[in-house]
Amino acid sequence: MMRGRSLGPRFRWLWSAYAVSAFGTWLGFGAFPLLAILVLHTGPVAVSALAAAGPAVGALVAVPLGPWVDRRRKRPVLVAMDLVRFASLISVPAAYALGVLSFAQLLAVSVVVAAADITFTSAGGAYLKGLVPPEDLLVANGRFEATNWTATALGPPLGGAAFAVLGPVTSVVANAVSFLLSALGLRAIAADDEPRPRPTTRLRARDLAEGWRTILTHPGLRPLFFNVLFFNGLIMGTEPLLAVLMLNQLGFAPWQYGLAFAVPCLGGLAGSRLTPRLVERFGRHAVLLTAGSLRACWLLALAFVPGGTGGLVFVMVVELGLIVCCSVFNPVLATYRLEQLPADRIARTLSAWSVSTKAAIAALTASWGLLAGFTGARVAIGVAGILVLVTPLLLPRRDRTPVAA
Repeated sequence: MMRGRSLGPRFRWLWSAYAVSAFGTWLGFGAFPLLAILVLHTGPVAVSALAAAGPAVGALVAVPLGPWVDRRRKRPVLVAMDLVRFASLISVPAAYALGVLSFAQLLAVSVVVAAADITFTSAGGAYLKGLVPPEDLLVANGRFEATNWTATALGPPLGGAAFAVLGPVTSVVANAVSFLLSALGLRAIAADDEPRPRPTTRLRARDLAEGWRTILTHPGLRPLFFNVLFFNGLIMGTEPLLAVLMLNQLGFAPWQYGLAFAVPCLGGLAGSRLTPRLVERFGRHAVLLTAGSLRACWLLALAFVPGGTGGLVFVMVVELGLIVCCSVFNPVLATYRLEQLPADRIARTLSAWSVSTKAAIAALTASWGLLAGFTGARVAIGVAGILVLVTPLLLPRRDRTPVAA
């Protein structure tokens, strides 16, 4: 069984680095809006701008970094992005201690961290493909997926408790330190594990579009790309509306709202651990198609959330089903994508994919906010739930694509 296979000490260092930074990230989840509201006393417009503008501008900054990463050894890039995130985040508690923290600084740090996140993710995918044998990519991606869902379940409640008990910048410090520890873990990987890319000419304008060209001309990646854009955009775009529905209209307490989404994340751990067995038994494409279709069946139910304890259980069950399906789909998609991408175009293609996803989420979040202003939160969530039922039609019906060298 490939589920228990050891992937070697170099992968263990990479996995450990990912785990510590993932837990740090989720410990710090929501820290910037809380700082903006409770420390800087900014209004809802500024908080919304912080949530949207930072990642959006960061995504634009990351566009030229994709082809730049393709021309460099990936492990030093990973270490550099960890150190950039550490340095930018640690400036926030330093400024708070000196009494000079400002909204502009939070916005600037948000941009830097978002750009570094995208660059790290694109370099990490390319690095993983060279680090483990092709037959172990699914196992590796499954372990990353399980780690991410575990961190998602545990991090925000602990981060919120730290914010309340230990002070408003505690979770930001923890997040910053996690990136420093991640950099140290990556430095522990053998230095001679990766060939140096061939020298190339300077970055050209057409290099920036190469990632999108690779996606849109690939018969397997193209439908998956559009499926992910619309599915992720509709799911994430309705999250603020669900918060309004549960916290304002149905009267759930904040801790109940957090519990409703934290507990089902443990289903992501179960789903990601089950994925290799499902692929062994049914085949990669069947699992990709089935999980990708089933994950579209849950959002519509959230338009009918009742109040009280029954409503809390209802949300948990729906989110559990959604997360389990996503946790099976995601590692299979990540593995397929790495298999299909040429080694010299992985970073720029993953950057293009990530930038597009963030842009779609931002656009659909804004659009559904406007829709909810006219129709109310329930109706807007219901419309998104109906539309997401169409996204399985974008999944590839057959697997005829060759594996890239």
